[in-house]
Amino acid sequence: MGRIVVHIGLMVAGALALAGCGFADSRSPVPEFMRVKDGGPPPLEPPPDVKQLVRGHLDSVFMASSAPHDVQVSPARHNLRGPGWIACVRADLNSATGKPLGMQTYRIDIEEGVILDRQRAEDSDSCASESFEPI
Repeated sequence: MGRIVVHIGLMVAGALALAGCGFADSRSPVPEFMRVKDGGPPPLEPPPDVKQLVRGHLDSVFMASSAPHDVQVSPARHNLRGPGWIACVRADLNSATGKPLGMQTYRIDIEEGVILDRQRAEDSDSCASESFEPI
């Protein structure tokens, strides 16, 4: 009977010791060398050349039937919601029936040198306060 109690005690002690290994994160109360290091955020990719990107892929921002002209872009700024970049693009556009729509502004999302998404600019996008340059 005594041997069984000793074996159970040793197994419980071993299980508790091994269970403690899973809790050694960067904020745990173990010595520094035993803690898991924080990886930190991934490094930022370099800012894209928005002028060249939009000039080369104008069809991914505007429909060809809208006949965009006087296209202007803002400098890229880091996307706070993800790893990519955000820029604003504006141009004089025509509607599907050919009537002029005037100057329209879009926000584009850029990641790894590719335009992933475009949406009509809203007040929260701060495109109105950006400085634009013609492409």
